[in-house]
Amino acid sequence: MNKLLIFAVALIMLIGCSWSHDSVQDPLSTLKNGKFIDLTWSFDEQSVYWPTNIPFKHETVFDGINDKGYYYSSFKYSAEEHGGTHFDSPMHFAEGGNSIEKVPVEQLTGEGVVVDVTPKAAADRDYQVMTSDFEAWEKTNGRIPDGAIVLINTGFGKFYPDKLTYTGTVLTGKEGVENLHFPGLHPDAAKWLATERKIKGVGLDTPSIDFGQSKEFLTHRMLFSHNLTAYENVAHLDELPPRGIWVFALPMKIKGGSGAPLRIIALLPNNR
Repeated sequence: MNKLLIFAVALIMLIGCSWSHDSVQDPLSTLKNGKFIDLTWSFDEQSVYWPTNIPFKHETVFDGINDKGYYYSSFKYSAEEHGGTHFDSPMHFAEGGNSIEKVPVEQLTGEGVVVDVTPKAAADRDYQVMTSDFEAWEKTNGRIPDGAIVLINTGFGKFYPDKLTYTGTVLTGKEGVENLHFPGLHPDAAKWLATERKIKGVGLDTPSIDFGQSKEFLTHRMLFSHNLTAYENVAHLDELPPRGIWVFALPMKIKGGSGAPLRIIALLPNNR
C-alpha cells in the first residue's frame, strides 16, 4: 500500500472518529453524507491577476464536428502561476523553500477554521488582520487546533471579479501595483500563527496574503520562512462556519513552481 493510500484511509478514519460516533462504524459516512463547498473561482478572462502579470487566456484549438463526423473539442490555456484562486508554495518568498511538487500531500489538507473580520475590512479596505483577531476567535471557538488550515473571511469575496471594487484599481503595471487597496494579514499576526500555533497554511479572499499597499511582503516572507503555505483569491468563505470543517487545497503539481492554480474545497459534516 503506497503512502498516499495509507494517508487517505487514515484521513477518512480521522474524520469519522472526530465528527460522529456513527461514523466510527462507517468511516465513509461523513464523505458520503457531508456537504462540499467549492472555494474556487472559475478561471477565465475575468480572473483577477496581479497588475504586472499576464492575465489568463483560454483559446480554441478545435470545437465542432471533425472530418470523421463526430463532435470533438480541445482548448489551450496560458496563465502565470499567481492569479485567480491559487496556491503559494514556500519557494515564492523563501530561498530553498519547497516548490509546489515538494509540498507534502499531508500539508494540503486539514481541519479548517474561519476567522471573520468582515466588519473591520468594510470600515478600512487597507485593514491588516491582527493577532488580537485570532485571540478573539479563540475566546469563542477554542484554541486553533494543531494542523489547522486558517481561512480569513474579509468579505471582499463578494466583489470578485470586479477589479475596481476587489483590488481598488483597474490600472495595470507598476501604476496598478501602487494603487492596490485590499485587506491582508499583518506580519506580526503571521509570526504569531507560525510560532505560537501549529498550522499548515493560511488562505483568504483577497489577491494577496499581504495587504494591498505592502511593499516588503513581510507576511509572505514570515509564513514561507516557516515552510507554511498560502492560498489567495479564495471563494465563498461566507458559506463556512467558524470551525468543524475539513479543507482540501490541491494545487496543480507544477515541478519547480512557486505557485499554481488551486482547486480548494471544504467538507462540512452532515451534522452541521
